[in-house]
Amino acid sequence: MHYVASGSLSLGSLGLLRLFGASWSWSLAVGLGVYLGTGGWRYLYVVVRTAKRDINGLYVLLRVKLALWLHIRNGNTIPSIFSKTVARHPDKPALVYEATGETWTFSQLDQISNAVAHWALSQGWTSGDVVALFMESRPLQVALWLGLAKVGMEAALINFNLRRDSLLHCMGVSASRALVFGAELADAVSEVSFSLSETMVRFSTGDLRPDQMAALKCHPLDSILASAPRHPPSCTVSKGFSDRLFYIYTSGTTGLPKAAIVVHSRYYRIAAFGYHSFRMRPDDIIYDCLPLYHSAGNIMGVGQCLIHGITVVVKKKFSASRFWEDCIKHNCTVVQYIGEICRYLLSQPVRPSERQHQVRLAVGNGLRPSVWEAFVERFGVKQIGEFYGATECNCSIANMDGKVGACGFNSRILPNVYPIRLVKVNEETMELVRDKQGLCVPCRPGEPGLLVGRINQEDPLRRFDGYASQDATRKKIAYNVFKKNDSAYLSGDVLVMDELGYMYFRDRSGDTFRWKGENVSTTEVEGTLSSLLGQTDVAVFGVNVPGVEGKAGMAAIADSTGNFNCNSFLKEVQHALPPYARPIFLRISPCVDTTGTFKIQKTRFQREGYDPRLTTDQIYFLNSRVGRYELVTEELYNAFEDGSISL
Repeated sequence: MHYVASGSLSLGSLGLLRLFGASWSWSLAVGLGVYLGTGGWRYLYVVVRTAKRDINGLYVLLRVKLALWLHIRNGNTIPSIFSKTVARHPDKPALVYEATGETWTFSQLDQISNAVAHWALSQGWTSGDVVALFMESRPLQVALWLGLAKVGMEAALINFNLRRDSLLHCMGVSASRALVFGAELADAVSEVSFSLSETMVRFSTGDLRPDQMAALKCHPLDSILASAPRHPPSCTVSKGFSDRLFYIYTSGTTGLPKAAIVVHSRYYRIAAFGYHSFRMRPDDIIYDCLPLYHSAGNIMGVGQCLIHGITVVVKKKFSASRFWEDCIKHNCTVVQYIGEICRYLLSQPVRPSERQHQVRLAVGNGLRPSVWEAFVERFGVKQIGEFYGATECNCSIANMDGKVGACGFNSRILPNVYPIRLVKVNEETMELVRDKQGLCVPCRPGEPGLLVGRINQEDPLRRFDGYASQDATRKKIAYNVFKKNDSAYLSGDVLVMDELGYMYFRDRSGDTFRWKGENVSTTEVEGTLSSLLGQTDVAVFGVNVPGVEGKAGMAAIADSTGNFNCNSFLKEVQHALPPYARPIFLRISPCVDTTGTFKIQKTRFQREGYDPRLTTDQIYFLNSRVGRYELVTEELYNAFEDGSISL
């Protein structure tokens, strides 16, 4: 083919193009006819329904990927990115402490974190050393880990609800050289004081008496920081975007917490995905009532402050009764939720303030479908930014278009652009199901499966940094998943995907149990029972009964009033749940154990089962022969154990 000087095509070229065009059109028509004739029209239906969503998702993915690449190329870190934010907004409020009304501008946050850096250097600590932070949420906690990061040191962000063995475990697994704790947690530190290493230096912040400080062998950090220099530290940090920033601990719902490694690029990725996926704006004000030892509060929330210059209101502890009043007081436009927060808000009495706020977006995860629409309708929040993700995972997804109940999506058109997958597992053992080639078997739409994400350590979106414990890290990696010799992160969570690629959280692995030949989803049953009981806390799990196949369902129900009625409850359950999903055992307790982020904690309940000797709570058994719940006595318990009474 050749071109004439004027730029127009020659007659020969035009002829070839016409011939090619006719041939291509005919081939397309024939191919389309064959495709539609073999059922491919369903694919076209999916394309039409999801193209706009997928294009938006691809835009967000590429935007974050490009930003990560640029930061890596330029040798940036979270502190260096923050310094640019400070330059843009020196006098803008960065963090507002709701408890006192204290406001820190970006310049003030920068200066206080500089003081932290100088203090850390004065202790003789070096890059890579770890300092444990144990305090309730407050702006100083951000300044502490940020200041440590400025000189290459790492913070271990410890759950302020932990005590004794769990607390010692978290400090030990991170190999912390020092402990900074809030005065409000002095009693908790006192309980483990004699078990702490003599080499672990201790600092307190807040009001402690001299005798308390002497007993705890700690130094007053507030006065030290007040006299420390406020200019940037002069030392050169060798750390880059792929190096460790701090540790965040898993909730420990199934054992002792694990210290998840958060590198600088991971911090940026989580915050940036949240910002772009849910269309946050620089003039937003975020109400962050989540604990700052958790990734949702410290990365998805505070990360918008450090990286994007958004003002964040820090709440010391979540309060359902003060939630909307706080949002009005601080003109918040975005709120965060996690676990059961939305349900707690719905359980509050109706107040005028719940419709007088300016909140347009609620961002978080764990919003049950049964609560979603009620929350939106009652409180007038226009957008729910539900997402799925764990601190350490490489397969986060986000619900960018408000599909009710979905925690995110993956494209059905271009599924390999973001290499995550739901794979089949053995329902009894939760082991991966393999095909003849030894690869994992992908789930079809509608089939529940374990969410996995392909690992690529060279890609900040795909890398898996694991935990401080190498053994814990190995347990989360599987091989030969998508193809031979690859590796993938095992989320431990069971999700289900519909035909359009929307994903819905089903259960954490091990939570689903079989009864009467059916799979029972604890998450679904918890949501149903909680709704029946006016948004009460409910924990559902399976318990072993001797001589019985599968596990019998048991529900631990919070009843602080003592007004729980088994008969009326059973009538409601019979209408709401199929027979196999109805709880066989009930445990009526003043409260249900939850983590600091409001996840239902079942470990103790599962361990104690239906044995009335292990608790003062009342335990009931569903006697199907007479159609009512009956109190489990020690005599009845023994009858279950020896098989003289069967289920």
